[in-house]
Formats: sequence, C-alpha cells, structure tokens
Amino acid sequence: MLSSRRRDRHGRGIRGPLGPPSVPLSRSRAEVFDGLVLDAVEHLERRWEDRMRDIEIGVENVPPVEAPPDSPDPVPLGRAFPRVGDLPPRIVVYRRPLETRALDRRDLADLVQDVVTEQVAELLGVDPATLDPGYGGPAEDD
Repeated sequence: MLSSRRRDRHGRGIRGPLGPPSVPLSRSRAEVFDGLVLDAVEHLERRWEDRMRDIEIGVENVPPVEAPPDSPDPVPLGRAFPRVGDLPPRIVVYRRPLETRALDRRDLADLVQDVVTEQVAELLGVDPATLDPGYGGPAEDD
C-alpha cells in the first residue's frame, strides 16, 4: 500500500510556491522589512559614507523586555550602541513595533527611515535633520 504522504488528496496536484523566488510575492514580511532598513541605510550612506563606515546595522523582531533607562518610550523602535572596546558602534531596529505603528507599507518605509536616521544621528552626535534633510517628513522619491 502507498504511503498517505504521497497521495494527492483532492486531485489538485502537488502544492508548491505561488510564484518564483525572484518575485516580491515570495518575500516574507521580515525580508521586506530588512530591505526597507537597507534602503534607509543606503540613503544616508550616499552623503555620509565616510562617517558611517564602521557602524553595524541589525534588525531584531522585538526589543528586550526591559526598555533602556534613558528611553522615553516604553517600547523602543530602535537603539544605538556606541563603540565599546573592540566592539564597533551598532544600531538595532525593532521590526514588530515599527510594523504595528505603520498604516501601510509607505508609512512603514518612512518610519524605518526616520528611526535609522535618529539612531545614526545619535551615534554621530549630529541633529537628525542635518543628517537627512527629509527627516520627519514624507520620504522623497529617488
């Protein structure tokens, strides 16, 4: 007798992906978010590449349970870690809090850009508006 795992139960054929991997349809929400973070970093690197060279950027799903003591927001959207010894300066962007606050994908892209700009500005010791003239407003189409 044949194994039930190989059986085509409803005569519809073997299930497979809805689209090829190269189409945006097959990208997960996390992959889409990672792409938005990369776009935000590349936007800043066009003007500040020499000062951003050593900064590492990371994405985590949620922030740690305890908010940093200096954070006015109980759920941070991102966090900057200055250089400590041999560890380079780092920025972490938190995916789920940003997705929760965004109204749509365009709004999410704007929020990600603002959070990355704020965190990089904190590490570099400059005003976010100096770092990115479009800070706080709708993103300009490049």
